[in-house]
Amino acid sequence: MPKIIINGKEIEFEKGMTVLQACELADVEIPRFCYHEKLSIAGNCRMCLVELEKSPKPIASCAMPAAEGMNIKTNTHLVEKARKGVMEFLLANHPLDCPVCDQGGECDLQDQSMYYGVDKSRFIENKRQVKEKYMGPLIKTQMTRCIHCTRCVRFATEVAGVPEIGAIGRGENMEITTYLEKAMESELSANVIDLCPVGALTSKPYAFEARPWELKKTESIDVMDAVGSNIRIDTYNWEVKRILPRLNNDINEEWISDKTRYSCDGLLKQRLDVPYIKKDNKLQKSNWDEAITLLADKIQSINPNEIGGHIGDMVNMENALSFKKLFATLKSKNLEFREKKFYINSSEKINYIFNSSIKGIEESDLILLIGSNPRHEATMLNARIRKTFVKKQIPIFSIGDPGELTYDYTVIGNTTDDLKKILDNEHEFSKKLSSSNKPIIIIGESALQLESGQYIVEGVKNFLKKNNFISKEWNAFNFLAQNASTVGLIDLKVLSKEDEEKNSFFEKLNKNQFKLLYLLGSDNLDIKKDNEFIVYQGSHGDRGAAIADLVLPSAAFTEQNGLFENLEGRVQESKKASYPIGEALEDWKIFNLILKKLGKFNDFSKFDTLRKEVLNLIPNFTKLNELPNFEEAQEVNTSSEFTSESVNIKNLDYFYTNSISRASKTMSECRQIKQKLRKTGT
Repeated sequence: MPKIIINGKEIEFEKGMTVLQACELADVEIPRFCYHEKLSIAGNCRMCLVELEKSPKPIASCAMPAAEGMNIKTNTHLVEKARKGVMEFLLANHPLDCPVCDQGGECDLQDQSMYYGVDKSRFIENKRQVKEKYMGPLIKTQMTRCIHCTRCVRFATEVAGVPEIGAIGRGENMEITTYLEKAMESELSANVIDLCPVGALTSKPYAFEARPWELKKTESIDVMDAVGSNIRIDTYNWEVKRILPRLNNDINEEWISDKTRYSCDGLLKQRLDVPYIKKDNKLQKSNWDEAITLLADKIQSINPNEIGGHIGDMVNMENALSFKKLFATLKSKNLEFREKKFYINSSEKINYIFNSSIKGIEESDLILLIGSNPRHEATMLNARIRKTFVKKQIPIFSIGDPGELTYDYTVIGNTTDDLKKILDNEHEFSKKLSSSNKPIIIIGESALQLESGQYIVEGVKNFLKKNNFISKEWNAFNFLAQNASTVGLIDLKVLSKEDEEKNSFFEKLNKNQFKLLYLLGSDNLDIKKDNEFIVYQGSHGDRGAAIADLVLPSAAFTEQNGLFENLEGRVQESKKASYPIGEALEDWKIFNLILKKLGKFNDFSKFDTLRKEVLNLIPNFTKLNELPNFEEAQEVNTSSEFTSESVNIKNLDYFYTNSISRASKTMSECRQIKQKLRKTGT
């Protein structure tokens, strides 16, 4: 490996590194504003100046490639003088309004000016003023503070794939703006707030809410989709004020979606704080003793076969297992978590996880989407696909048209017939797929909702098996789950075999054969209410509570500890950041009250016992935050029926996918803007 000398110390570095990156290997921190390791190099700010031996002037370390034998000095008088000069230029037009700036306490300019700044400026001219720009309901602008680092421009173009931010003018008159000053359409738009090294772009919903040192910080995970993005929940007086991304290069890198970041204001709206009982066709406030007594009486008076339970999209594994235990005690097998019927083969773990892994997408050389829209179903996974597309220019194909994605793709068919031809090697794409080195096939829930769902899974799996694309080295078979709880609930086998094969739960539901229907955090199930007694247990007064006869208030995901499995099968912990509202309880505690009232034995009366049992039930489990062990794929029988059908991709109402986002004022504003844009065609 080549070597470089940094401050008299010899360091080995990889070919292609910049001087700045080599300095980081030597544990030398170089100040910077425009440079970011996930973005292209701009070299705008010149804050990263260092001294190179035999060079007549300091060099920009972020843009200078490291070379063998270079002698770099970062702590000389020349370097310090150069950086102080750059800082003086940056502060010449800066308003210096730190006391009222939301970036205060987290500002790179503020931190570095404390070291390199001077107590007074030599500039006596008037400071420039720039009008505020409109960037939508998420991003607040104060463009007079802008130092023209162009991080936001590069992010929008390179990562988000929606090049809506650009620069107009030159020199001091340069301004960062959105074209036509309209809201950004990207689902990743608010990441520019984290990238901005000054207070030019700040969070509009969070404006003047709190200072960073006043907040309690809790490391957790996101449950808005199945990706499991690593997040930090900031609370003030036990109120969730904001959600920020945590670095995890295997999952979300250092980005999160706008829905993950801003749906948290829905945690304070439409909350259920006391039990409710329907009397005279109206829900009326009650208490726990009355509510549990009523429910226990109903359960005892109904045949177990006529009791059904449905688990929602944000229920953690401990609560799900406790719910399963409750139904086992009641001797009812009518449990389900799917909002619509789609095929699942739970005999092998590789059938229902993203086997290639999110990070593994970067190794692929071809991607085939089947009935999937990753942009809306798994935003951060889609960002990884775009990253790979930009970096390697890999071809991307789709069965079914997903609509507008953030990269180019080719639709090679819209029916199951087209897929059958590929699997039977009767399509020109078959050769292209089999000749690739590391292909990725992503099957979405829309495809598995078809009558040919089983055929698709078995056919794709066998095709990949024959071409040696399912092995310890590479597994090209991937199922794209939409909900945070999906993979975990399959692992816990909340479905009986009968339900898996015959979907009897949905048959009973459609025929109104349940006399008691228990909804656990379930708000998206299509129910045509008749005379059944509906129990809703959840955190928000959403769709489930609207049709319920009995409402039991429970804690939201930020108010209880729990395990989730992301779409890769990676077990992650969601941690308690605040407390339940009013009289609301954690779900497993409510089940304990019911079992106690029924006089039944409960072996999951403690949370630690629940967690241990959950971990014991997860197949191929390694440890928290790690990928599961690989299991050999079994040969499957493709005798399942094939039906010629159109592959129509379900259009998600992206900003309204769950009860928390529907309660969010910010998500409502984003949704309205999106709809307006579509209507006008702009």
